[in-house]
Amino acid sequence: MYPMPGKCPVCSGELYVEKLVCGQCGTSIQGMFLPQRLSQLTREQWDFVELFVRSEGKLNRIQEELSLSYPTVRNRLHEVIRAMGYEVGERDAQEIQTQSILDGLAEGDLSVEEALRRLSR
Repeated sequence: MYPMPGKCPVCSGELYVEKLVCGQCGTSIQGMFLPQRLSQLTREQWDFVELFVRSEGKLNRIQEELSLSYPTVRNRLHEVIRAMGYEVGERDAQEIQTQSILDGLAEGDLSVEEALRRLSR
């Protein structure tokens, strides 16, 4: 089976499901069904969500695995949040950097001295 597309390939409009079919017994249900929020994600966004879950939501782990900066990883997370129809509480660069340092300290990637040095910049 192919994954369900989230947008119309012709006009990028929202797609609706008209028919559901049971793979086991063949029962079908017809009507207008809204797709789940996760079905709105692109393949790249799905890959990010899977990595997010595998990383237990720790953006520093994702940062390391993808070899990206912390702000870039955070921006990708924000893209997923928006694609699902939610608003993102924007944070400034300083707040993101501070959170990155605290995450590194909590995960044992940074010593207390190094974290304090980076926070005092």
